[in-house]
This record gives sequence, structure tokens and C-alpha cells, in this order.
Amino acid sequence: MTVHPVPAQPEPERTPPNRGLGAYVKEARPKQWVKNVLVIAAPGAAGVLGEGTALFRTAIAFVCFCLAASGTYYFNDAFDVEADRRHPTKRFRPIAAGVIPVNTAIAVGTGLIVASIALAFAARWQLAAVVGGYLVLTLLYSAWLKHEAVLDLACVAAGFVLRTIAGGVAVPVAISPWFLIVAGSASLFMVTGKRHAEIVELGSDAIGTRRALEMYSRSFLNYVLAVASSVTILAYCLWAFEKSSGVGNPVWFQLSIVPFVLGILRYALLLEHGGGGAPEDLVLSDRVLLGLGALWAVLFGIAVLGT
Repeated sequence: MTVHPVPAQPEPERTPPNRGLGAYVKEARPKQWVKNVLVIAAPGAAGVLGEGTALFRTAIAFVCFCLAASGTYYFNDAFDVEADRRHPTKRFRPIAAGVIPVNTAIAVGTGLIVASIALAFAARWQLAAVVGGYLVLTLLYSAWLKHEAVLDLACVAAGFVLRTIAGGVAVPVAISPWFLIVAGSASLFMVTGKRHAEIVELGSDAIGTRRALEMYSRSFLNYVLAVASSVTILAYCLWAFEKSSGVGNPVWFQLSIVPFVLGILRYALLLEHGGGGAPEDLVLSDRVLLGLGALWAVLFGIAVLGT
């Protein structure tokens, strides 16, 4: 099987930043908002997105996390301005390039964060609590935890888990423990792949851009990838069988295991070939991975609609 080379970094980061309003939009990183689709997972798995109230609250959760994430990007880049200026691609970000002053970035980030918490109350106060927890965790990551090996991986993975929890508490729907384990271990798998790609791409220069990378070796990260992917696959199988036990025809949930496992293996193969620095670009650039994702969505969708 031939695997086409995957670009280590998205091309837009290699170009000088926009000026004016465009710089502020770029700093907000709207391309990263695709990660917030995770808030749909719990309501979607529960089959309640067809209900008006559930859809409205899920949409609020999505917008809240877009605002919160963009706000923390402003803070993160303000904290890391000197390190980013030594990075081959991050130096083109608006704050590192000097287009957005650090003080202005902190002010804009604060405004976005306050807006995210205020909007969350339009759904449920529990959603505001989850958004607040995500913000505390992310700001701790930006200020400290990103420099601590292993803790940086756990912190980023926890951010993805909080996104999945947010969708469940916003509606609200019950969340299976197996579902949370799938979300957590899959997130750890992707975050570790990102660190692996950074070491491969930057080599000895990686330490100057992210201090925690000094503690990592490729063999250790490969070990974490193996552990995380194994837990993800096992937990998903258990979750699929748990879901299938409550329906008349369990075959669709069980069939969804096949494209899910193949997708994990395909992603691992792409990591081995140097991808993973930008997970969203890696996923969107590989047709096989997109095809497996579409097949999984169809099988899982049929299973949910049939319950």
C-alpha cells in the first residue's frame, strides 16, 4: 500500500500574517474550531439531535467552545511569544510577528473568554461550569503544564474529553463511561502523534520551541501511541456492545467497530510517515481515512436511528 507524504505543517502558517482585522481572525484560529464538533458526540449517540431544544443547546455548546478556544489561543501565543519567534512556522503568527501587541492580545482573549461563559448560561449552568473547567485547564496548560512532560499530553487530551462532556450536560443526556474512555484515549493518541511529528520535523531544534520535548524520545512516544490506541480500540468495542445490547438488531453498532479500528490503524500509519503535526490537516488530506470515517458515520447513524 502506498501512503502519500503528508505535509508537516499547513501552508498558511508559512506565510506572513494578515494586517488589521484579518490578523485578529487568524489569531483566533477558526480552522481549529472543527475540534469543537466533539460536543455533538454525546447528543448524537443518544439520538436526540432531531429535537429542537437539544439541537439549540448543542449549538450553544459548540459556539461557547469556539469562543473559549480562541480566547485561550490569544493567551497561549501571548505567553509563548518569544519561543514562537524561534519556530520556523509559528513565527508568522500575528502576535509573534508583532502585528498584534501582547497587551491587546490579552485584552481580546479575556473578552472572548468572558463571552464564552456568559453564553453558556443560555443553555444550562452546568455547561458554564464545564466551559469554566476547560478554560482553567487550558490557561494552566499555557502558563505551566505545557512544559511538564506527560502532563502536557494529559492536559490536552482532557480538553477534548471536556468537549464531549459539554455536549452531554448541555442537552442533557447520560454519558457512558466507555464513551468517555474512548474520547480520552483517542485524544491522547492524537496529541502524542502531534508531539511525535514535532520531534521528527524539528529534530534538535524542538527543545527551543517546546521545553517538554526535551524529555521525550521517539521510542517513548511510540510506546504511548501503542498504549493509547489499544485502550481506544478496546473501549470502543465495549461501548459498541453496550449500545447494541439495548436494540433489537445489534449488528450495526457491532459493524461500526470495523471502520473505527481501521481508521485508528490508518492514522497510526500516517504518523509513522511523518504526519500528525496538524491532526485536522492529516485527517482531511487522506482520502482513505475520510472514507473510513464516512463509513463509520453511516453505520453508527443507522444504529442510532434504529434504536
